[in-house]
Amino acid sequence: MASISNPELAIQSLFPLALGQVQLRPDPLDTALQIQALHQLRGAASSNPDEGCAWTGDLNGVWQLHRQPQFAPLIQTISGHAASYLERLGFDQSRLALHIQRCWPVVSELGQVVGRHHHPNAHLSAVYYLNGDGSGRSGCLRFFPPRQPNELVPGLAVGHDGPIQPNSAATQWNAPWFDLAPRAGLLVLFPASVDHAVLENEDADDSRFSISLDLVLTAPPAPQAGATPASQPASRQASPPEYLAPHPADWQAVDW
Repeated sequence: MASISNPELAIQSLFPLALGQVQLRPDPLDTALQIQALHQLRGAASSNPDEGCAWTGDLNGVWQLHRQPQFAPLIQTISGHAASYLERLGFDQSRLALHIQRCWPVVSELGQVVGRHHHPNAHLSAVYYLNGDGSGRSGCLRFFPPRQPNELVPGLAVGHDGPIQPNSAATQWNAPWFDLAPRAGLLVLFPASVDHAVLENEDADDSRFSISLDLVLTAPPAPQAGATPASQPASRQASPPEYLAPHPADWQAVDW
């Protein structure tokens, strides 16, 4: 009797999350001056209202860091990598415009965290680390999956004496989160809709300094009225690409 072959089972990873990473090489002097500037912007504050929460500029009136000359070259570099991220995802750059909506610093002292959240106001989020040694001692950036597609048994991904073998390569299929350790010069890009948090800073010798950005995609500015083709009525213009909001230059504020 002929033997029956037993091919090996293959598992394919579908629908991956696009997590972008770029290791920049900033001038140490520039970084030192930027950290000094963040110290000055924070002033006497040491946290957000909750002492266990890191100080975040967006809750303390410091949300337009991109407009400060000290940070302008860095923000320009980050913007270029954000455009590359979109291109790698297949976006046609000629059909959209990318905007920095807000940009703020985060300073985390010993024992401080940033709770789980996401940024529903934006499309793309970015984090740049001014310091960090890659060990994770100063607090990892933690990403949470929107759902657990491989959670065959309800509650399996939570752990707590479940039937999954610990420390196995297969645990990736039901991992409850992914941790990314901060490193000086590391830029991270990810969809703004993804839940994330920052773990506790356990480094008694150093604060963690980072810069966060929220970016928004819109259609490019609409052509001027004089650019309307002769065959098209003057009251009509080419509509923005589907799914994208019109460019802010084409919006009109409503008086309340």
